[in-house]
Amino acid sequence: MPFPQKIQRPLVSRLLIITFTLVLSSLSTISASAGSGTYNQRNRTLSASSWSVDFGNIQVGSSGTQYQTLTNGGHSTLTISQATVTGAGFSLSGLTLPLSLNGGQSITFSVLFNPKVGGAVSGAIAVVSDASNPNLAVALSGTGVSGGRLTSSAGVLDFGGVTVGTSKTLTATLTATGSSVTITSATSTSSEFRLVGLSLPKTLAAGQSAPVSLTFTPQSSGATSGRISLASNAANTPVVETLSGSGTATLSHTVSLRWNPSTSVVAGYNVYRSLTAGGPYARINPVVAVSTNYLDSSVQSGKTYYYVNTAVSTGGIESKYSSPSQATIPSP
Repeated sequence: MPFPQKIQRPLVSRLLIITFTLVLSSLSTISASAGSGTYNQRNRTLSASSWSVDFGNIQVGSSGTQYQTLTNGGHSTLTISQATVTGAGFSLSGLTLPLSLNGGQSITFSVLFNPKVGGAVSGAIAVVSDASNPNLAVALSGTGVSGGRLTSSAGVLDFGGVTVGTSKTLTATLTATGSSVTITSATSTSSEFRLVGLSLPKTLAAGQSAPVSLTFTPQSSGATSGRISLASNAANTPVVETLSGSGTATLSHTVSLRWNPSTSVVAGYNVYRSLTAGGPYARINPVVAVSTNYLDSSVQSGKTYYYVNTAVSTGGIESKYSSPSQATIPSP
């Protein structure tokens, strides 16, 4: 009986397995020979939070600030070696180089725009690193707009003579032109001059006006002067109000009254005064006057007074009012 032929398929299978194993081993060797440098660089990717920054309109002389974030999106540490800014008025703050970022780490810094002249400006931030994208660029843009101007209707004010201890007020009008203006402070060089009626800070839109009051309160006699400076974001800041005035001593006025004696026997006389012609009258002598004259020293400047008097008998009976007399006190 013939023997069956031997089947070789198990051997083929083993050879295939051996060949496949050799291929895998070869691929592993090739990957390792690529080197860690190439592998790590592919795992360092630098990205920006925004690829363009627009500041819009910024007033000349002012500054606008925005923020930018750089992020290492890979797994390996990368180093930022340089960051260059181009474009007039653009600058960076808060970014100290060189700087290393671990995988997933970020750094946030300020981007500033401080235009010196009006007009549109463009620029860029160029970042150099050892990431797989070694040169990263962020576009910058902004427009400088001319600052507004603040004007006063009365840059020079003279208060004239003002009695010491009293106040005099003059008015002026402040107007913004060109663009809006924000007044931030009002500083006086003398305590005798003050600006009132303006709550600060105060923003005036272009073409808008606001009335202000300036007061002079002299503390002593003699001529004096001062200045009130209005600080703002206007191109012509500060606006200065030049003020002058003279303190005058308080004048003491009196009214001397005299009358004819009564033809009757009397104990004396009473004196009455009113600010209105025809009264009502109020007695101003504390006790009955025995003489036919009286000095009224309690009058005020600029007032007009009306006087009458009566005779008082020894029995205390008072006569009718006399004919009125008028006295106008000078001012001051």
